[in-house]
Amino acid sequence: MTKIDIIPAPSASVPAALSGLEPASRLIVLVPDMESDYIPVIPRIWELAEAQQASVLFLSLCKDTSQELSLRRGLITMGAMVQSSHVLAEVRVEMGTNWVDVVKRNYQTGDLIVCFAEQRAGLLHKPLSQVLQSNLKIPIYILSGLYLPKPKSKLLSQVIAWSCFLGILIGFFLLQINIVHVSKGGLQSVLLILSILPEFWLIRVLNSWFQ
Repeated sequence: MTKIDIIPAPSASVPAALSGLEPASRLIVLVPDMESDYIPVIPRIWELAEAQQASVLFLSLCKDTSQELSLRRGLITMGAMVQSSHVLAEVRVEMGTNWVDVVKRNYQTGDLIVCFAEQRAGLLHKPLSQVLQSNLKIPIYILSGLYLPKPKSKLLSQVIAWSCFLGILIGFFLLQINIVHVSKGGLQSVLLILSILPEFWLIRVLNSWFQ
């Protein structure tokens, strides 16, 4: 099994060139939003790109088309800040909520994924680096120091998400009890397996909605 290369970001006193990274042709920087303060980490992205002699792709997800323009402008600004005679920067905005899917679509051999330690994803708000680590077998570089805005209350959305989650579990549990009562042997096993597959699929879809 391929080991994922999770590398801690260098401290301010340790240049990226000494961080022990494998050569990369392109850095794919995952940008969660434009509400955070990226100024402290931009020099470190530039330093990493210079050390790797790599181009930079700033990649972000947009849940609402009305926000796409402002998000794209923010990425262009970030690209302009790292662009130099040695570093080529580009930006890309994709619609959706699932980082794993969008990274799969954009990743090419020789790329290095750059994400922030402060980024969260999924229903349980796990660090994005952990989510990518558990799903993908690609090199990941983690940067820390991103200033996040004070989070808004998400109590209502979390209540809705967990209510849907419990509803799915209870509904399929009752279905599986009925299957046990009305079937036996091999047919029972087949029906139970067939009931588990859509249950997992619905949970995965629900998780992607509330990322």
